[in-house]
Amino acid sequence: MPLIAERIREVAAADFRALPDEVLEATEPVVLRGLAAGWPVVRAGLESQAAATTYLRRFYKDASVVAMAGDPAIGGRFFYNDDLSGFNYRMYRTRLDGVLTELAQHAVETNPPSLYVGSTAIDSVLPGFRAENDFDFGKRAPVASIWIGNRTRIAAHHDFPDNLACVVAGHRRFTLFPPEQIANLYVGPLEFNPAGQPISLVDFAAPDFEKFPRFADALKAARVAELEPGDAIFIPSMWWHHIEALDAFNVLVNYWWRQSPAYMDSPMGALMLALMTVRDLPPAQRAAWESLFRHYVFEPGDETAAHIPERARRALGTLDANLVREMRSNVLARFNR
Repeated sequence: MPLIAERIREVAAADFRALPDEVLEATEPVVLRGLAAGWPVVRAGLESQAAATTYLRRFYKDASVVAMAGDPAIGGRFFYNDDLSGFNYRMYRTRLDGVLTELAQHAVETNPPSLYVGSTAIDSVLPGFRAENDFDFGKRAPVASIWIGNRTRIAAHHDFPDNLACVVAGHRRFTLFPPEQIANLYVGPLEFNPAGQPISLVDFAAPDFEKFPRFADALKAARVAELEPGDAIFIPSMWWHHIEALDAFNVLVNYWWRQSPAYMDSPMGALMLALMTVRDLPPAQRAAWESLFRHYVFEPGDETAAHIPERARRALGTLDANLVREMRSNVLARFNR
């Protein structure tokens, strides 16, 4: 991939007694060098793969995990098959200790199968781990997950929640793009994808600029960072990120949280509904709906519903969990007629 000049802003995380809001509410990515350097699991990983594995086994119970495995030919790139009708790997439920053993067996191979356990709830699979390896998130209660595998390449995708990703073992390269680069990333199917999120179809290791010419423009806006064990990166909501695990054994812990109330649904649902109901309208009708969306959703102001008594504003007023529950029920009723 061509050299990307712009690097992600870095701060010395050793200066933080607690994670500050200026980082956790940022709208630009931030690298926090050494943020998790004091974690026992990081120190074990720096000692050896065996030490890290022994440390993780201390907390493991009998809970199963979902693993992904691919032939050596995929080179760690968990992706679609050739015609996008399926995927180039298989998924299966297994024991985490078995995965750790298999990773150790493959560590000395020059071209091993690709093996990956992604987005696994730490509290379910490794109870007690966070008592020794965690942060103070203040008022937030993030979802904590662990990712374990060998050399992998995860296609560029976005997540709705904000994301703090901490490298525990191995090294990782993060390549990020701001949300407005979507047109230049050649995103695949919305509802059929490897891990629940739409992904870029561009192979970052060997971009085909004839097939994906606008990707050259995306690279001009890209941000890149290489993280060592103990480093962390904050990825704001909706930023596209491509992640490469660079070593034979890699562990990452990440935290997700939303800045919106829990009763709010994911906007992806609204996008799918808009595709079903708005996109293919005649141009004049589509333009009319664009005006409605702009008026009520994207550019609302104090005057939008000022002419309606406050108690009668319903969906145009202040939302809460009860009102959203009623609105959701009405929407479902419309589609179930």
